[in-house]
Amino acid sequence: MVQEMEGTWREVSKNLTNTTSQEDSDREQVERIVAVIVPIFFGMIGILGLIGNFLVVIVVAANPGMRSTTNILIINLAVADLLFVIFCIPFTATDFVLPFWPFGNFWCKMVQYLIIVTAFASVYTLVLMSLDRYLAVVHPITSITWRTENYAIVAICIAWAMILAISAPAFFIHGEFQEDSSNGTTCRILPQYSWPTFQISFFLVSYLLPLLLICFFYICMLIRLWRGDRVSAESAERRRRVTTLVFVVVGVFAFCWCPIQVILVTKSLDMYPASSATIMVQITSHILAYMNSCVNPILYAFLSDSFRKAFRKIIYCRPRSDQDRQLGPLTRTTRAASAGDII
Repeated sequence: MVQEMEGTWREVSKNLTNTTSQEDSDREQVERIVAVIVPIFFGMIGILGLIGNFLVVIVVAANPGMRSTTNILIINLAVADLLFVIFCIPFTATDFVLPFWPFGNFWCKMVQYLIIVTAFASVYTLVLMSLDRYLAVVHPITSITWRTENYAIVAICIAWAMILAISAPAFFIHGEFQEDSSNGTTCRILPQYSWPTFQISFFLVSYLLPLLLICFFYICMLIRLWRGDRVSAESAERRRRVTTLVFVVVGVFAFCWCPIQVILVTKSLDMYPASSATIMVQITSHILAYMNSCVNPILYAFLSDSFRKAFRKIIYCRPRSDQDRQLGPLTRTTRAASAGDII
């Protein structure tokens, strides 16, 4: 996540003005490496993210029997990841490669706003998925009337409305800024606003708080599972598979985003040294974080038989079987009541 597009290499140059010739040589070598690896890696992540998440949306939309509450939320996560890939990766890559912001003041504000919106949408979709699993495992009977397709869509719409409103300050506090030491402009938080306050708040609201909520839901689920309940072996196995899938998706998210979140907070507090080595660490952290936007479809393919089969049908253009047509879509209540969901 780039909250502060401040011209990465300009920042390094400004802090390394009194370097030795060897350090200058090392810096130039790193710059050349960055000019190659950033377009390659970010380009690969962008292509995989677009194709993979688009396939997820098509798979669920084209298979009425897969439209469970969990899968509706998975569609929302895929849409958020698609928007993140479109509005984040190209501009972050530009920031690493160019020493100036070439897209103008309005697009600077809009990009920063959309980056934060899509980041919030992704993580709070994971919170909703964990809440859905919590209701399915801890309150399997009483939650039947709530865990429906319609309620899932309502929850998603409410979440998006809140996210769009809460993220609005990012549009106003960012803008093009003319650096004193350069003729170019950068896209950053304007000097009259506090970067540390913004960055720490973003870390708490977009990373720590949602992960704490998710941990709470999973602890409650583990307690319930340890106590045991009277369900069939097949139902328990379906429930376990879906819960495991959501847990893995959340775990991968936490792992991928932790390094860059920590780096951005330490940078805002002037605790992150500016050097060629630390810039390479930051780039690696960005790549790891952005990989999360393309890894979820891979997780679905490995951990879900239904998704794996549906992916094959889409890729090989196989039509629905006569049996699928005869069965038709399941009712909303039946899909929601399934202990494991159709995933």
